[in-house]
Amino acid sequence: MTVVSPGPGALSLEWGVLIDLHTHSHVSDGTDAPAALVAAAAGRGPASALADGVPRLDVVALTDHDTVGGWDEAAAAAREHGIDLVLGTEVSARAEGISVHLLSYLHDPQDVGLLALFDAVRTSRDGRARAMVDRLAVDHPVTWDDVVAQTQPGTTIGRPHIADALVAAGVCASRDVAFADLLHTGSPYYVRHAVPDAPDAVRAIVAAGGVAVMAHPGAHMRGRIVSDAVIEELAAAGLAGLEVAHRDNDDAQRARLDRLAQRLGLLTTGSSDFHGDGKPNRLGENLTSSEALAEIERRGTTRMVRA
Repeated sequence: MTVVSPGPGALSLEWGVLIDLHTHSHVSDGTDAPAALVAAAAGRGPASALADGVPRLDVVALTDHDTVGGWDEAAAAAREHGIDLVLGTEVSARAEGISVHLLSYLHDPQDVGLLALFDAVRTSRDGRARAMVDRLAVDHPVTWDDVVAQTQPGTTIGRPHIADALVAAGVCASRDVAFADLLHTGSPYYVRHAVPDAPDAVRAIVAAGGVAVMAHPGAHMRGRIVSDAVIEELAAAGLAGLEVAHRDNDDAQRARLDRLAQRLGLLTTGSSDFHGDGKPNRLGENLTSSEALAEIERRGTTRMVRA
């Protein structure tokens, strides 16, 4: 099942239902509250949140990193603003020594195994963030309090918040500059954090009744990407799909991923990976077909929140 996204500013009339399945709130590393994000997706937020030429979305997914902390607020906002909501989480994992992100859709938010995985990753992420700030503070005017000042209560602190603190201190011009320079994986300030092996994470998602889709699997500009063999292994573990239409997957990678999805019988999706003001990504700049969403809902345990 192949999704061809119109991309930013080029909305095709064939897209009758506008579906964006990857966004972040300030519960993880976005800048908007879950309710504000949902309002923006429903056309009741800042116009800058939507790509040029894309009207209000019909369906949006909240997929904060390693948490379901924003689900209740987002669900209430979806009912208020008349937009369908897919509840999800972006799960951190690793394969071939490479960071892998898995979008888990419509899993049981009370599943003990998946919640334990989230807790372990968040604890490790917090320790990693503190260690990185300690390293940075030797050479740059940034403290842990500076980083905390860039977050909201309950936020899982990570590199984006360190980047925001560096921007606020005048060390870096933007988040993107901070990630390209001081916070990238080859930097002397970088510290790894503990995450599960990707096949184990897929199995945990499936065991929790979720639908696992690999996020931006061709994003080679971010660093190394996993091989076809890894995706084949994840498919064998229960991976349901690949996020093909994403701004970080170039045309060559989209073609590769489409071929791989067809060969392995995987769904393909398209999404914005919206983070509010934290990244240039705009809501609706890449879209998912209604057929792919229907299959995700059919497989998931938790129902979508209907307008």
